[in-house]
Amino acid sequence: MIKEGNTVSDEQPNITKSRLGRGLASLIGDAPKDVESELDDNPVNIGTLPIEQIQANKQNPRSIFSEDELVDLANSIKEKGILQPIIVRQRDNNESYEVIAGERRWRAAQIAQLDNVPVIIKNLTDDDALEIAIIENVQRSNLNPIDEASGYKRLLDIYNYTQDDLSRVIGKSRSYITNSLRILTLPNEVIKLIESNKLSTGHAKILVGLDNASFVANKIIENKLSVRQAENFVQLFKKKRQKSKITKDTNIIALELSVSNKIGLNVEIQNNKRNKGKISFEYKDLDQLNKIIDIIKSNY
Repeated sequence: MIKEGNTVSDEQPNITKSRLGRGLASLIGDAPKDVESELDDNPVNIGTLPIEQIQANKQNPRSIFSEDELVDLANSIKEKGILQPIIVRQRDNNESYEVIAGERRWRAAQIAQLDNVPVIIKNLTDDDALEIAIIENVQRSNLNPIDEASGYKRLLDIYNYTQDDLSRVIGKSRSYITNSLRILTLPNEVIKLIESNKLSTGHAKILVGLDNASFVANKIIENKLSVRQAENFVQLFKKKRQKSKITKDTNIIALELSVSNKIGLNVEIQNNKRNKGKISFEYKDLDQLNKIIDIIKSNY
């Protein structure tokens, strides 16, 4: 049952199907627009619905919702209400509705313990609903980089978008989209670290293309490296591997870099198969030599 103003209606309005076709011209034309404002141009019905009649979208490209952000949004909703209606469509059973755009608002409204929420009801096919949900989500600035890249990939694979199409729809450069998609080529272990916010998008881009991305990712986390520090770490790591005529164990190289960063001097470790070897410190003047001696003395 939909409440419209002060009246209640059980009738389902006659809706002209919103065809996205291949999604672009009818959705956003030639310039980027917010998906929800485009949908508002021809709403099926605007009113309120009991919050318990609304269900989450199982196909939502956003897989992770920050609890802290939802609580902040819920507090805002308690004070100011929901300023932008949630876009939904009626399910086949005609008794419930599915969120198409605005799931964060719907989740926050539950935390705020609202009984009813403002909605725009659209008549959409499964394909059109999924397409809109993806586009609405990838336009959000706080979307997890893996969810964002996965959204782009689904639009490319399922709806035959080109990267130029995506660039026009979401207002991002083609190179941005390309770099975003490359994140999905990282090992699953690294992808999970990105999803859990242990690595930023900047870190992820540095790791793309590395044959030891998982190892470097863990070193970035272990040493709490910023993006700039991680870039330097990777460059030094590559140089050391190229300089070594034989393949040196990556753990040894990482240890060299870690010690070098801490004492500010070049360090080389030679380790044989029996785990015996030597460690060398390179110094350029007596002051640096004294620094090495002081470090050794301070630990004894």
